Amino acid sequence: MSPLGVQLYIQDRHVVMDNGILQVTLSNPGGIVTGIRYSAIDNLLEVLNDETNRGYWDLVWSVPGSAGIFDVIKGTNFRVIVENEEQVEISFTRMWDPSLEGKLVPLNIDKRFIMLRGSSGFYSYAIYEHLKEWPAFTLAETRIAFKLRKDKFHYMAMADNRQRFMPLPDDRLPGRGQPLAYPEAVLLVNPVEPEFKGEVDDKYQYSCDNKDNRVHGWVCLEPPVGFWQITPSDEFRTGGPVKQNLTSHVGPTTLAMFHSAHYAGEPLVPKFGPDEPWKKVFGPVFIYVNSVFGDGDPFWLWEDAKEQMTIEVQSWPYSFPASEDFPSSDQRGNVSGRLLVQDGYISDDYILASCAYVGLAPPGDVGSWQRECKDYQFWTQADLGGYFCINDIRPGDYNLYAWVPGFIGDYKLDAVITITPAGCDVFVGDLLYEPPRDGPTLWEIGIPDRSAAEFYSPDPNPTYVNKLFIGHPDRFRQYGLWERYAELYPDGDLVYTIGVSDYTKDWFFAQVTRKKDNNTYQGTTWQIKFTLDTVDQIGTYKLRVAIASATLSELQVRVNDPKANPPHFTSGLIGRDNTIARHGIHGLYWLYSVNVLGNLLVEGENTIFLTQPRSTSPFQGILYDYIRLEGPPSPNSNSSKKLA
Repeated sequence: MSPLGVQLYIQDRHVVMDNGILQVTLSNPGGIVTGIRYSAIDNLLEVLNDETNRGYWDLVWSVPGSAGIFDVIKGTNFRVIVENEEQVEISFTRMWDPSLEGKLVPLNIDKRFIMLRGSSGFYSYAIYEHLKEWPAFTLAETRIAFKLRKDKFHYMAMADNRQRFMPLPDDRLPGRGQPLAYPEAVLLVNPVEPEFKGEVDDKYQYSCDNKDNRVHGWVCLEPPVGFWQITPSDEFRTGGPVKQNLTSHVGPTTLAMFHSAHYAGEPLVPKFGPDEPWKKVFGPVFIYVNSVFGDGDPFWLWEDAKEQMTIEVQSWPYSFPASEDFPSSDQRGNVSGRLLVQDGYISDDYILASCAYVGLAPPGDVGSWQRECKDYQFWTQADLGGYFCINDIRPGDYNLYAWVPGFIGDYKLDAVITITPAGCDVFVGDLLYEPPRDGPTLWEIGIPDRSAAEFYSPDPNPTYVNKLFIGHPDRFRQYGLWERYAELYPDGDLVYTIGVSDYTKDWFFAQVTRKKDNNTYQGTTWQIKFTLDTVDQIGTYKLRVAIASATLSELQVRVNDPKANPPHFTSGLIGRDNTIARHGIHGLYWLYSVNVLGNLLVEGENTIFLTQPRSTSPFQGILYDYIRLEGPPSPNSNSSKKLA
């Protein structure tokens, strides 16, 4: 028997989409999802909440120079875009005019919802538009949030190894939860379920890189029902493949994050001028619900959600959205080629850029893609041979960018790649990346992969534990690890000896401030000790420092003189990532190349001093990615070899 056709019911205050599998109710004309009826549950959303606080689009915006304003987007006009037995698409718009200046973000917003025949879920996307001569504004965040029933949904899953029974939202309230030093973290001191007593709950412990943020959600055990948010593409997300975003967290809450400044700060807050027209489509994303019948295992719902996610990814770009602002597959293009690496100090031959991240983003400088936050990006990962194909690219002008795990720096193809609305296939051939390199490696610390995950993350203070991350590969996601530094190094700062120390055990994951007895903080100076048998006194050595994240920090480098003033190098104040406080292990990537004159070095033992002097809070610090000292250039290096 074929599934029932899609029906649309329009009422005075509500609109209902129903395909016989689920029924979705939205406010009219606000476009707030007030109810999702599925299986034996009348409403999957939190019935104790006001209707405007169940399923909604929101954003955070501001006039330049002012504080951010949180705005749940409520439509003022309802339209039916498509209505037949195969598909319903409805629109809730909120149009801006000058009488609203200072009251609402200067955007026309068109929220769309789609239901298809036979589909166990529904889709949502939105079109944001800023017209020329409208006021300037900034957009710090936009997303879809769903608040589920706390009496039903207790088990959360966002990865195979990151899922668990979760505390209740009540456990975070005064009397049951104790706020910790960073506002979002709460110590559960008197939870409803005693098993959670002594744990820390913090939504940022469940953050995820864009490239891995495909499906997450919640499971209800009685009856066994799953609620999942599926994002089939990253094209509308900002900051590239390793930009981190929130997923699901205690509430029970599920988020579809489109744009945020998390783990990046101000550089990822787009600033629109008064004469800057802009339009962007966020989504579509898919809200998927599933169930188990009979005596089936409720935890199978996660496996089924992953299978559905694969189907959605393979179906991208969707053929059914009715907006002309969402181009279909035949209106998009593809770019393919191969990336090679040349480093004459490693190999005389070209090196395959295995597993390189290759992407198209708006034209900009080398590495600008990680701070790009207005338009579309398209990324893929090369195969082991360095071959890549980026598919279904929206029409426009782009630069091709890349970075290669195992090598420092960023690649950019200087030529602009134009994707035409008629669709096109662009073959760029073999591309050659020459990572920064002046001389042979004398020593190195870490792995150049834009993360501090390989370094030492300590066990958490037993007072601040999330049981999920005990013995977990992501042990760095525990709360309060920054405080362990002073405990592990009570009498002096970290000293790392090349050839003796092991960075997986002896290099603390973050150079943080040191807490003093009077609740003040001081900067720290780490030492790298190394021995040189010979020194080229007139040569120039090169210290490469790749930073995985920085928060209101400064990197000062001194060579063999801890009191050199000024230091031999300073980065100045950098970073607003908040990665240390939010357990993210990486944020924005920074690469510094420091000239070290040979006359600063000596035969025998040398010391490089890395100082982070900024010290007004416990959350300031630097996460290193990789450090390398290169000797002076070798006269016979083949660094000038080029592709034919």
